[in-house]
Amino acid sequence: MPYGQAHGRFVMTLVALLTAVVLVAVGGLHVVWAFSPWPLRSREEFASRVVGVPADRLPSPGLTLAVAALLALAGYLVAARGGVVGAPGPAWLTVVGTAGVAAVLLLRGAGGLVSSARGGTEFARLDRRVYSPLCLVLAAATGLVAALA
Repeated sequence: MPYGQAHGRFVMTLVALLTAVVLVAVGGLHVVWAFSPWPLRSREEFASRVVGVPADRLPSPGLTLAVAALLALAGYLVAARGGVVGAPGPAWLTVVGTAGVAAVLLLRGAGGLVSSARGGTEFARLDRRVYSPLCLVLAAATGLVAALA
């Protein structure tokens, strides 16, 4: 394999690995959040800052764990598409799955920027500065892996 191809493959594998690690780490946070408001002190503070709802409207632990499982699956699909781990089934399955992950992350990122654009809450500020940009970066990386790996 020529140097340019080998270097490109290495970079794509690295992008896939880093993206998968971030997705799985965010999934891990969701597992923690299903049972605890960490790193915040109370459910009320967590609900306000992280979810943007009153504490009595927080998603159930089951729903939060489902999101964690989906994020783990997303990380696996990205890692598989990038050649970091093996994947059973036809190759097109990881392409379609990874492209789907990219689309969901793009929708979440763009939707968050739009819906939080004029909000004055702590959640809206964090959504504009942290949550939505993170989703958009992950969408770009995931889309790149889906298209080029």
